[in-house]
Amino acid sequence: MTVTIDKRVDDFISTERQLFIDGKWVSAATGRTFTTPNPATGEDLATLAEGDAEDINRAVAAARRAFEEGPWGRMTPSERGRLIWRIGDLILDHNDEFAQLETLDNGKPFTVARVADVPLAADLFHYMAGWATKIEGNTIDISVPYAPGVNFHAYTLREPVGVVGQIIPWNFPLLMAAWKLGPALATGNCVVLKPAEQTPLSALRLAEIIAEAGVPDGVVNVVTGFGETAGAALAAHDGVDKVAFTGSTEVGRLIVHAAAGNLKKVTLELGGKSPNIVFSDADPAEAIAGAANAIFFNHGQCCVAGSRLFVEEESYDEVVAGVADIAKSIKLGDGLDPDTQMGPLVSDEQLRRVTGYLESGKSDGATAVTGGARRGDRGYFVEPTVLTDTRPEMKIVQEEIFGPVVVAAPFRSLDDIAREANDTPYGLGAGIWTRDGSKAHALAKKLRAGTVWINCYNVFDASLPFGGYKQSGWGREMGHEVIEAYTEVKAVCAQL
Repeated sequence: MTVTIDKRVDDFISTERQLFIDGKWVSAATGRTFTTPNPATGEDLATLAEGDAEDINRAVAAARRAFEEGPWGRMTPSERGRLIWRIGDLILDHNDEFAQLETLDNGKPFTVARVADVPLAADLFHYMAGWATKIEGNTIDISVPYAPGVNFHAYTLREPVGVVGQIIPWNFPLLMAAWKLGPALATGNCVVLKPAEQTPLSALRLAEIIAEAGVPDGVVNVVTGFGETAGAALAAHDGVDKVAFTGSTEVGRLIVHAAAGNLKKVTLELGGKSPNIVFSDADPAEAIAGAANAIFFNHGQCCVAGSRLFVEEESYDEVVAGVADIAKSIKLGDGLDPDTQMGPLVSDEQLRRVTGYLESGKSDGATAVTGGARRGDRGYFVEPTVLTDTRPEMKIVQEEIFGPVVVAAPFRSLDDIAREANDTPYGLGAGIWTRDGSKAHALAKKLRAGTVWINCYNVFDASLPFGGYKQSGWGREMGHEVIEAYTEVKAVCAQL
């Protein structure tokens, strides 16, 4: 028995969705539309306005007016914080509705979206609401050697960057919108948001929530469309002061080049090929369950997925067999089925990408302990897969697959695993499983990764900074570090 679709959700997806610009719902300048599929069936789900460069121009102009002339900049921090808190409350009020939209659009199980994606998105807005009243500068006691006896009053101000372009991915549509919008609003910026073309529905519903919360017109604008047109235009726009992007490292490079025109600020949260390291002294049951969660959570469509499983030799066979047993037991199906544990991949393109890597691994000599193929011929389902007999130079070991596929290999010593774990252009996340606290912290210091989990994995919180080393990105999301990414520091010096 599947979840009954809420009438509001049914009405929402059956109505052609427009762009949200300057507080109004408008058609694309060209009048063009596009459709998104239901990944569980491959059938058309919704029709949306196809924004492009002209629509980005309109949205940026609206955001600029709201920033420079509208009431947003005149609000007190407390007033702004209350509005942001209200957004979080409204998300929770519509929890099941948002969860259903995520399931229909992305494919993830409704049971997961309603207890993870939606509450975490609301929590992010609640957390960031508190930061609105805590953005401060400093006073500085300066010494000017060429002006003896002259006194100065020097201080800093931390001010909003201005108009921010934000481009988000399809793996956590609502949560990624929250990660981007929350800090931008808390710091007083105005935003043009471009959701992924595969999963735009929750961002558009969120725009309705933001308007209902009382955020002034033009402060948040949402333009749906394709990365090559709308996304590229937003990244390159001279009226944008900063661009924040979450997605692949390949596209991240394009964002950097596009931003060079006016040298706008850039933050990037990009790809990963995260090591998950199990020592022989780890609790075997916890390590096996944790390793499975690290790769199979959200169908492996996680930038931080523990896609490289390293196990100390003495425990290698036991851990690999245990993870494979969990993989075999995972129930694939439509995300609206309450019994479903893993839904489909997000799109036919992603299906072809993941199955292409599976074929590459097999041709290079890897062994599929379990899985290794597409499941069925309707929808975009891939079997949870455990691959062994891998070598470091294989594509499946070096490149981000972004699917439910883990490659496993044994290791002998702490120094060996530190080198092997770091032998990748990425540095987003890592996991360590051991009962030896000293060993865990010694290895954590050696790992070049933005987040290291010890005896846990995929733990996220609005107060924890998240981001990557190396080609996994620039800057941090969440925590107090993200406030720096959305503000400018101004030094003021007055002679007394």
